[in-house]
This record gives sequence, C-alpha cells and structure tokens, in this order.
Amino acid sequence: MLLVDEISIGGGREVSKRIVVIGAGPGGYVAALKAAKLGAQVTVVEKDKVGGTCLNRGCIPTKALLASAEVLTAIKEAEEYGIRVEGKITPDMGLIIARKNKVVERLNKGIEFLFEKNNVRLVKGKGTLVGNKAVKVELEEGGCETLEADNIIIATGSSPAKIPVFPFDGKRVLTSDEILDLDYVPSSIIIVGAGVIGCEFGTFFSAVGSAVTMVEMMERVLPTEDSDLGKEMEKVLKRKKIKLHLKSRIEKVEIKENGVKAVLDSGKELEAEIMLVATGRRAEINDLGLETVGVKTDKGRIIVDDRMETSVKGIYAIGDIVPGLQLAHVASFEGICAAENIMGIESRMDYSAVPRGIFTDPEVGAVGMTEEEALNAGFRIRTGRFYFRGLGRAQAAGKIIGFAKIIAEEGTDKILGASIIGPNATDLVHEIVPAIKCAITVKDMSKLIHSHPTFSEAVMEALHDVHGQSIHNA
Repeated sequence: MLLVDEISIGGGREVSKRIVVIGAGPGGYVAALKAAKLGAQVTVVEKDKVGGTCLNRGCIPTKALLASAEVLTAIKEAEEYGIRVEGKITPDMGLIIARKNKVVERLNKGIEFLFEKNNVRLVKGKGTLVGNKAVKVELEEGGCETLEADNIIIATGSSPAKIPVFPFDGKRVLTSDEILDLDYVPSSIIIVGAGVIGCEFGTFFSAVGSAVTMVEMMERVLPTEDSDLGKEMEKVLKRKKIKLHLKSRIEKVEIKENGVKAVLDSGKELEAEIMLVATGRRAEINDLGLETVGVKTDKGRIIVDDRMETSVKGIYAIGDIVPGLQLAHVASFEGICAAENIMGIESRMDYSAVPRGIFTDPEVGAVGMTEEEALNAGFRIRTGRFYFRGLGRAQAAGKIIGFAKIIAEEGTDKILGASIIGPNATDLVHEIVPAIKCAITVKDMSKLIHSHPTFSEAVMEALHDVHGQSIHNA
C-alpha cells in the first residue's frame, strides 16, 4: 500500500464486530467496505447521497465539467491539427450539467450496489454519538433509530468555508457547491482564491467563454505548491487571458441588480456577473455529540493517532475532519487503516508519499516536499528539471507547456519530492510515489527504461538532470 503500513496481524481476526460508520464519502464508504470484507457487520449512516463531497460536489462533478471544457477546447483548436470544423461552436451549459449529473448518478448507484453485495446496511439520516458504543439516527423518513456498535468511525467530511465578508446568496455570490449547478455561461466571473479549486474553475469558465478575474491574497497562485510550479501556472492563466490580482484581499462585496462588485484592499473595484468564493473548507464536526463522549478536538478538527483512533477508545475519525490534507484518496486510505485496526490488523498511516493532483489545463501533479519545504527542513538538495517542449511526444500532440521537476537530497540521493505541470501530470506523478515511499535513489530510478515516445520521458529526463546527465537538456 502507498499510505497504510500493515505492521502485523493479530492471532485470529474478529469477524463479528459491529461497526457504525457516520458518513458515506470516500473515507466512510471505503472504510465500510473494507471492514465488511474483513468480516464485520457494518452499518453506514448518511444524511445525503452516498459518495460524499468528492462524488457529489467535488472531485467527480468538477472533472466532468473539465472534460466538457477539454472537448470544447480541442474543437476550437482543431484547425491546428489539420481538421476543419465549420459552423459556430458553443457550449450548452444545460447539457454539460446534465452530463455531469448522469456521471454522478451512475457512481452513486455503483456505491450502493457495492454496499448491497457486501452486506453493508445503509441508513439514511443524521447520526449523533450517544455513547462510545451507540449512534442515534434521526431518520430521513421520520423517527429515530439507535444503532449499537462495538466501534464507530466518524467520516462526516467538510463543506465550503463561508467567510462573513461575502454575502452568499447562491445566485450572485456562490460556493463551490452551488456553482456546480449553474446552467448558463456567465459573461464574467470573479474567483476568490487561486488555490486548487479556484484554478480548476478558472480553467473551466475561461474555456466556455467567461471573462475570468482571480483574486488571491498570497503572492502567487497555488501557494501551497512549489514556487516554480506556481509561476508556471501564472503564465498559463495569463495565456488564457485570465486576470490575476495577487497579494490582494477583498474588503467589501456588494450584490447589484445585474452582478456583483468587489472592493480590494488597494481600493480597486472589480465587477462581474457572478462571484465564486473558493477559499477553503470547514470540517463538519458540529452536532455530532463529540462532547458527550469526550472526543477531543483542536482547531476545528478531531484529534487522532496514527491508527486513526480518537481520544476515546473504540471511536475512530477519518478524512477532512482530522488534521492534514483534505484529499479524497487520503480519506480512503485512512478509512482502510481504521477498519484494519478495528478488525485486529495493526495498521498505521504514512503521509510521506501522498500524491496531489490539480486538473487544470495543463494538469498539475505533485508528491512529497516542494523545494521550499525541503530547504526549510534543513536538507541540502539537488534539483532536476525537464520541459515538455523537448519531447517528441509533446510536440506531436501539440502539448508542450510545462515541466517535470525532481527534488533530491544531496549525499543520500533519495528523492524528496516531485512537481509536474504539463500533459497527464496527475498520472505521471505516480511514478515518483513509490520512489519516495520506498526510499529509491535518483541513480536507481534513472536506470528505468521509459517507452518512447511518451510524456513519461519528461520524468526520466528530470531524474537524469539531477546529476546533470539529461540527454535532451542543452
């Protein structure tokens, strides 16, 4: 496994554990299925649709929208590839949203099917702890039911953070949840925040024809990623004619008859038809009854150990409600870790090689440390880089923007991190995940033969460049 280290298996697994999972997102439903496969009697409590934020209001619906944008862009650029497309090319947001909804619905049904096949009971309603071995459910259909359990896994996820300065109304000022059902192309949009969510939506709305303005309080876009990667993304956004206001804070927002007006801390005024606020997420831990059983929290998150167990023995917590990266795949592996520990398999989380993906155009993939993080941690480092424009595959595909960058420790030659911006970056980064996880050196990774012509050769060349041996770097 990439994230869960299986330490040891106890003598004889328990197969009659009663487990209640609160939340059926990517953490909760995976935990439930893993526990069921290990022999537990599992009940999942979910107040909304199965799949959580990721499937219903995050990862999947946004990727469906971006897939439509990718097709639209390909059609507009068809003549560059020797293909003539006649007539007016226009996006139909109604049809784009309908396609997105079909994708989500299909995957919803897939999870419910897996529950049924693995004998996982799904209870629709809101769950609250009423003891360290019981969950009270306010049923969707009315009434209440109390579920007895040997162990409980809390996986209630997160929701968009609502900062008071923004007058959210779901029409002019929207969250990342609400904008997923926007059935028209706005003439213009202000996006607050140039992190992952902001950049993905900026890419989408630019592609469908909106005038996009992005406001970011930090000094660069994607501020949590490698600075070189952020600088490259800034160039990408500017090529798309997206206006950037960096090191800027919105002080006031006014909803007008035909749009929205924002005032920056510099005094500059911005106007657009709508505004998307993409400034982070808040853990959903209120009204769970945590205080009644003594589950400890800190800064709005539930405190857990590396086995995902809370301060109360037998109660576990996973996903966006615990400290760390709020990523679906992290939540899933935390769910596996919790389920294994409950079922007698000693497992501990390892976050050293968690891949990160941003589905902009071009994509971004990263794992491990950024260059800044490595230096701040006291490492002496060497870096290697290769630009996609130097690849035959990239030239043939017409996808030459971006680079692959490797950060390694000088002396040990161990790979500390990688940052990639370019075609298929969210997939390419996984080549470096096992290298970091298994402490493979640059020298050993450099001996791997890569198929030609492929985009993956950029990673190979970047590895070679760490020691100044990249064949196709000048």
